[in-house]
Amino acid sequence: MILSMIDLTTLEGKDSPGKVKQLCYKAAHLHDQHPGLPTVAAICVYPNMVPVAKVALAGTNIKIASVATAFPSGMTTLSAKLKEVRFVVDAGAEEVDMVISRGKFLSGDLEFVGDEIYQVKNACGAAKLKVILETGELVTLDNVRRASDLAMNAGADFIKTSTGKINPCATPAVVLTMLEAVRDHYVQTGHRIGMKPAGGISTAKQGIQYLVMVRETLGQAWLTPDLFRFGASSLANDVLMQIIKQNQGNYQSSDYFSLD
Repeated sequence: MILSMIDLTTLEGKDSPGKVKQLCYKAAHLHDQHPGLPTVAAICVYPNMVPVAKVALAGTNIKIASVATAFPSGMTTLSAKLKEVRFVVDAGAEEVDMVISRGKFLSGDLEFVGDEIYQVKNACGAAKLKVILETGELVTLDNVRRASDLAMNAGADFIKTSTGKINPCATPAVVLTMLEAVRDHYVQTGHRIGMKPAGGISTAKQGIQYLVMVRETLGQAWLTPDLFRFGASSLANDVLMQIIKQNQGNYQSSDYFSLD
C-alpha cells in the first residue's frame, strides 16, 4: 500500500535529464523481480523536467507531478506563478504542487493567500492541485490548522506539509493536525480532500505509523493514492527491503537498490 502512495521525488539543483530518466526507469521497474506489487503513484520533478518525465513514463500509469509557483520559496509575482503553472500543465503535468506565500500568511493577509490558491487552482485546469503549507515555517499548530482550512476552502485537492527544504518537515503532530482539518472539512462539506506528508519519511515503519494515523482519523476511504501520498525519495527502497525480507527471511543490503 505504501508503494502505491509514493510520489518518487527529485528536487535538487543538480537534477539533470539523465537523473530524471533514471528515476522514471526506477519508478516503472521498481520490482521487476517481484511481480504483483503496485507501482508508485507519481514522479515529482521541477518544471523544466516535466517534458523529460513525460517521454520517459510514456506507456505507464505513473502520473507526472511538478512543483510550481517559485518552489520552494514562493517569492515571485502572482503572474509569474500562474505562467509557471500553465507551463507545467501544458508540458504534461497531471498534478501541480504549489507553495503558499508564507510571508503573507504570517503577516495576517489571509485573503491574499486564499485568492492566490484559488487562481492557481483555476490555472491547473484538469490537473490536481497539491498545496504545500511549509509547516516548518508556520511556527504553531494553530497556524497549520488555519492554513489547512484556508487551502481547502480555496480549492486544494491535496494539502501537503512541506517542500522538504525546511526543517522540521512532516512530523506526527503536524500530520495529525492536517488530517483533523481534512476530517472536519469532509464533515462540513461532504468533499474529500487528500493529504500528503513530505520530507523526513524514509522508512517503512514510519510509513506504517502514518497509515495508522490516517485510518484512525479519516477511515478506510482515505487509504488510497487518490487521497493520500508520501512525498519521498528513499522510502521506496526501504519498503522493498522489508517486503523482500518478509518473503525471503533475510534482510537485503541497501547496496542492491539505486540511490536515485
